[in-house]
Amino acid sequence: MAEQRAELAKLQGQLDVTAPPPGYDPVIWATLVPADNAMTPERVELGRKLYFDSRLSRDGTVACATCHDVSRGFTDQRNVSEGIEDKLGRRNAPTTLNAVFFQTQFLDGRVPSLEEQAKLPITNPIEMGQPDGAAAMKNVADDPEYEDLFQKAYGRAPNFDDLARAIAAFERTLVFLDSPFQKFLAGDKGAISENAQLGWALYNGKARCVSCHPINGANPIGSDNRFHNIGVAARHQDFEKLAAQAQVALRGKTGGAALEAIDKLALETDLSELGRFLVTQNRSDMGAFKTLQVRNIGITAPYMHDGSMQTLWDVIDHYNKGGEANLFLDGGIEPLALSEPEIDQLVELLFTMTDSRLGAQNNAEMTRQKAIAATKRPFRDTDLAMRKVLPFETRLKQDQAAAAGAKEN
Repeated sequence: MAEQRAELAKLQGQLDVTAPPPGYDPVIWATLVPADNAMTPERVELGRKLYFDSRLSRDGTVACATCHDVSRGFTDQRNVSEGIEDKLGRRNAPTTLNAVFFQTQFLDGRVPSLEEQAKLPITNPIEMGQPDGAAAMKNVADDPEYEDLFQKAYGRAPNFDDLARAIAAFERTLVFLDSPFQKFLAGDKGAISENAQLGWALYNGKARCVSCHPINGANPIGSDNRFHNIGVAARHQDFEKLAAQAQVALRGKTGGAALEAIDKLALETDLSELGRFLVTQNRSDMGAFKTLQVRNIGITAPYMHDGSMQTLWDVIDHYNKGGEANLFLDGGIEPLALSEPEIDQLVELLFTMTDSRLGAQNNAEMTRQKAIAATKRPFRDTDLAMRKVLPFETRLKQDQAAAAGAKEN
């Protein structure tokens, strides 16, 4: 973790944690900081130490920074995350960069704040594996350094609620918005290439990205904070069957018991693919996941809730063909008829959205993804994208072929 801490120190430099992020409206920023967890240097220092401390996990092998690695875009760049004892979860780890701007946390939005989010991985059996918060505190509460840090930060002895508050306070310092794209928005037309500017026109027009990824002063990260079924979870799932299982698993559970159950189902079982439905049990939320940010997207591959897309070309290909057809597909998802040059322009735009402090990571990732996309585009379907065929026609042909095969047998 020492290398990560050193890298973070270089990225953040001398940061005034009591001030709003540069260029961000102080009035809006104040609404993002809870009254009982005001930003102070002492709280951020405590949270930073805890973020990198693997003693919070049951076997001492996993810290927050394991899945949200500074050197990997504050993700682990794996399809799904690995917790204690080599256990794999069911979901991709979203970056902690700019997480403060989301109205809910986790891909299914099961908690409303960074403070609540910070607790769950510690007690999830797959992630950090502690039976409860008290067990996690045993590993650090008697450490004289921590005793001093907790006292300075919150004026009391170490406890689990303050541990979560401190981690959240630290995560509020991870605002990374200073990108070439940001300079372009501010009026510097030369900050991004002509191709990227064409990509921006597509983003707001033909490609319809802005529908779910609006970017404005109050919401700089490009997420509508809503949940959409774009078909990723539909590739191999029977939503109706999973939903029935989820309703049985969650029956009678409320409050903290329900949250604990949802957390386990989301990380340990196929019910994870139900997404937001696990939280609301509304049919319209089947297979729906939170709209993720586009900021720093170049360095947070692989993409989607299951990490099934390795490049931004895969992501655009997926949307270009209208997602994956299913009964619960979001109504706004439809074929886009983007040409290959237009796909390249969109991808070029997205790579300009990475904070300039992470430019080296971004350039390396762009080179890596471009090499992959040059040889492998598994989600490209030009016929669907250009409406030469429609999704129901593909399904009908598959059904007819299956029926013919059954008849022959």
